[in-house]
Amino acid sequence: MTVNEGTLDRVLRVVVGLLLIGLAVTHVIGVWGWIGVVPLVAGAVGFCPLYSILGIRTCPMRKG
Repeated sequence: MTVNEGTLDRVLRVVVGLLLIGLAVTHVIGVWGWIGVVPLVAGAVGFCPLYSILGIRTCPMRKG
């Protein structure tokens, strides 16, 4: 797995994931809020399987 998410993309995923999980824990939204685990993990590791399938990279290319 190579990193295919840029910094902004990763930060947004972590924030959205935490927000959804927090809303699920406080019973503001239903159980579906636990889907926030998916963007949280993707943001934490920097790899999105869907980006890989679609050939998308939001991280800058390394020079070399």
